[in-house]
Amino acid sequence: MKLNNMVTGSYEAFNHYSSGAKIVLLHPRSRYRSVLIARLLNSPEYQTLYYAMGPDDVSVPAFLTGLRHDLASQHPEFGHHLDLTENRPDAGKMEQWLSALAADLSEWTTDPFLLILDEYDRADSADDIQQFIEQLVPLMPPHGKIILNSRTLPRLSWVSLLARNLAVILEDEHLVISDFYDHRRRPDGPRLEVTALGPGYVSINNNLISTWEGHLPRLLFFFALDRPTVTRSEICQAFWPDLDVDQAVNVFHVTKRRLHKALGEDVLVHIDGYYRISPELNVVYDVVDFVGALVRARAAAEQDRMQYWQEAINLYRGPFLQGHDDPWIVARRADFLNGYMEAVIQMAEARHAKGAAEHALRLYLRALQEDPVREDLHRRVMQLYAEMGRRSEAAAHFQRLQREFKAARRKLSPETEEVYRAIMA
Repeated sequence: MKLNNMVTGSYEAFNHYSSGAKIVLLHPRSRYRSVLIARLLNSPEYQTLYYAMGPDDVSVPAFLTGLRHDLASQHPEFGHHLDLTENRPDAGKMEQWLSALAADLSEWTTDPFLLILDEYDRADSADDIQQFIEQLVPLMPPHGKIILNSRTLPRLSWVSLLARNLAVILEDEHLVISDFYDHRRRPDGPRLEVTALGPGYVSINNNLISTWEGHLPRLLFFFALDRPTVTRSEICQAFWPDLDVDQAVNVFHVTKRRLHKALGEDVLVHIDGYYRISPELNVVYDVVDFVGALVRARAAAEQDRMQYWQEAINLYRGPFLQGHDDPWIVARRADFLNGYMEAVIQMAEARHAKGAAEHALRLYLRALQEDPVREDLHRRVMQLYAEMGRRSEAAAHFQRLQREFKAARRKLSPETEEVYRAIMA
């Protein structure tokens, strides 16, 4: 009876917290992961596609072959688009596979559905499968979710997926809201304070690190913070994609030695075939705190959300690793900006609902500084000006927007022009 109650609690927590997510991780610490999977498979609320990862899932082609075979036995009509990719040329194959699987999932059913990937830890060593699943998440149809059940923490960038409100991590009936990668294991160990929202700084025991011997050791440290664990091949592909394998490995080891020299600690350690931040350190990372504030705000009762939105706003001091334009940094920067925009807009709406129109206006203008082409925000600004009896400022805002869009060869939407006409009328 107790087990049944606990599983019921986990199932209710799943339905409550995952309503808007595209991927749900059942945390490895969860006691009832497998029983919850069984409950989901028998739930009348969802259509389910089930695949248990196996020893042959060592690459994306092998994974898709196994997935296609098993799902065809469950639902013979599934997989038409994946079948077509077999006869296409190899160039851009990853993009073809992603598009094909996303299309098959979209067309399979119009009911809410789950793609359950069980025993996902069997794919731990397959870098391309981790990349494939992370890229599949934003392509999932609105009525579908990926469920990962794993004995280890999957090597996806969970902080970025959480920042974009695409993911949730559940530990039985509890939502995981902090320390997503178990980086804070030793409160009595050397204390690393890390800020990446802005230019990026690292201090150890209150001493700011400035002796990096170039930017690569510093960026290697931030890259290792991005995921629970990383492989050497992932690091080499991100930093030195144009070098051959031996050259890239040599440069990696030199960079790692410089990182350890700069911090005076063996920060990046090799455990069970993967690199990760040493569990001997006490890491305080503003990105984790920022994402935690977002997760708390989404899950909190309405009267408590504003404090968490404000906490996220305060932690965002600028674009992620401002001043660098490496592809992996640019991708993460967009993810964290998405979370910041959510916090500012939600706070603006909350302030407006409480009658603080001037405060709401300032928040919308602050959001537009980060994303000046968001027409929906420009419309809110004009409407707030009009609501406060400041029609001339609404008109000036529209005319400035019109000039900026014209200079950028962009066309204003009919909705924005209609808001302006309504205000002027």
